[in-house]
Amino acid sequence: MSEPDLPPFLVFGAPRIEEPEIAEVEACLRSGWLGTGPRVAQFERDFAAWRGVQLSQVAAVNSCTAALHVSMVAAGLEPGSEVITTPLTFCATVNAILHAGLTPVLADVDPHSQNIDPDAIEAAITPRTRAILPVHFAGRPCAMDRIMDIAERYGLVVIEDCAHAIETEYRGRPAGTFGDFGCFSFYVTKNVVTGEGGMILGRDEEHIARARILALHGMSKDAWHRFSDQGYRHYQVVECGFKYNMMDLQAALGIHQLARVEQNWQRRRELWQRYDEGLAGLPVTLPSVPEADTRHGYHLYTLLVDPARSGMHRDEFLEAMNAARIGTGVHYLSVPEHPYYQERFGWRPEQWPHAMRLGRQTVSLPLSPAMSDEDAGRVINTVRGLLGG
Repeated sequence: MSEPDLPPFLVFGAPRIEEPEIAEVEACLRSGWLGTGPRVAQFERDFAAWRGVQLSQVAAVNSCTAALHVSMVAAGLEPGSEVITTPLTFCATVNAILHAGLTPVLADVDPHSQNIDPDAIEAAITPRTRAILPVHFAGRPCAMDRIMDIAERYGLVVIEDCAHAIETEYRGRPAGTFGDFGCFSFYVTKNVVTGEGGMILGRDEEHIARARILALHGMSKDAWHRFSDQGYRHYQVVECGFKYNMMDLQAALGIHQLARVEQNWQRRRELWQRYDEGLAGLPVTLPSVPEADTRHGYHLYTLLVDPARSGMHRDEFLEAMNAARIGTGVHYLSVPEHPYYQERFGWRPEQWPHAMRLGRQTVSLPLSPAMSDEDAGRVINTVRGLLGG
């Protein structure tokens, strides 16, 4: 007897790629120019126009991690300075601080918003503190009015991690435009996709000019300005930089992804509302309602699976969803759960109890504009079946 047909595996965070992206990538391949060039320049222009800033205030790079690293270097923070950030984030946030020669300091999160708690930020400030690195978790904006007030009172640089927050707004103002720098991600699971990629948005044009040079070996001219049909141009190395530039192949995707950013946001909002309605009443914690006068990016739809309420542990839930051929994610185990940081800093999860509890209970459901209503219904029915709904 043959095995019954299995349902297709629902990939977590699969991007919606349409014909314009495919055609643009093909055109890029046929052009002979794959590296940093005219398509990266167009993507930067489009992004600046969309966020309402000057072109001189943005710089495309190859990841949000690179954006964070370069921003901290460009800010001129002295080695060893302390940077306060959240323990509920991807390791890249903390690693970028370390690669910049700085010292990470963790401040616990608000248990409802899951964003860094401004009171915890202020409590963590020492004479060595020079910067705050808030992460707009899951697309929900941090309390930027309070964070900027703290930064101004203590003279601190603010670098916003907007990896989840392309469309996010706080009181009518886009995430990434409050601090000295905003750093965005275009990773394959993000709301605007280039496969790998990032963008730096800066308040100070001189800082962005330095960031752009740092992102390409410290060279004064990129390849397009050295080898284009305008003729060869000499360059000079003015700093010891990094290899963080974005390629035209990546920007070919991003140009068209960005053009559909609002359409895709609307679709994710529809799916989010389906989840809210379909999962209501189950013994799990759903995402908090977006705060008034904010725009949620609807990037991650996270459930909290508490064994005392749910009758199963989070990892059991993950395994059961996988057995049902539905991809899920964990965003995130708190940073102090990982051996490297425990060994280097002596951190223990119990020091940040809210982040510890959230990290041990959280699971992210599939959420992508590529999903159909049927896909969402399948997720809802599977979750309800597992949790007795």
